[in-house]
Amino acid sequence: MHLEYKDHHESWDSWRIFRILAEFVEGFETMTTLGPSVAIFGSSLIPHSDPYYEKASLLATLIAEQGLGVITGGGPGIMEAANQGARSSLGKSCGLCIDLPNEERPNSFIDEKFLLKFRYFFVRKVMFMRYAKAFVAFPGGFGTLDELFEVLTLIQTKKIAQAPVFLIGKAYWEGLFEWLKNHAVERSYLYAVDLSIVTITDDLELVVEEITKQSLHTKKIGNF
Repeated sequence: MHLEYKDHHESWDSWRIFRILAEFVEGFETMTTLGPSVAIFGSSLIPHSDPYYEKASLLATLIAEQGLGVITGGGPGIMEAANQGARSSLGKSCGLCIDLPNEERPNSFIDEKFLLKFRYFFVRKVMFMRYAKAFVAFPGGFGTLDELFEVLTLIQTKKIAQAPVFLIGKAYWEGLFEWLKNHAVERSYLYAVDLSIVTITDDLELVVEEITKQSLHTKKIGNF
């Protein structure tokens, strides 16, 4: 019985590559039409009443006014706020949704032509990393941290081009980076210079100014 299950599993698993390939093809074909964009990460649990919701919406509005697209994970919370802000300025509003047991429907502020649904996290991550020219993280949990440290690792190892990375919310993020400085850097597990990849700020105008400056020098679509 065990061998029969194993054989069936291996046979089925080898066909999974076609589902994975289909997600890559659909993603690439859609994202290449988006143009230069900014990825915005953050918690799906942040309510409308949270100040960070308003900040995410405002930042996305300012980014869209510069002619840049906005990419989110397509869900509620910070993602919804960012898509709403982009949409309010008639900017390109992209949502990269993921198939999860408890995931709500895509938020209603995503442009239909830039709404993608993924089964696999790793395919979804490729779309974020390849097509964003800058990355902004608002407060969030495991998902936000996962996306943030993926970006930082790829930049650190030069697997993607150097790109601006901003963390919005000094009160939220500074403790984490102090920990990295006092433990990882102190023990030589991390180079101090790698912490300079990130800018922690509450100044949305600074973020937009730096992102706009970067986008003027980067015309190519795709980071790798």
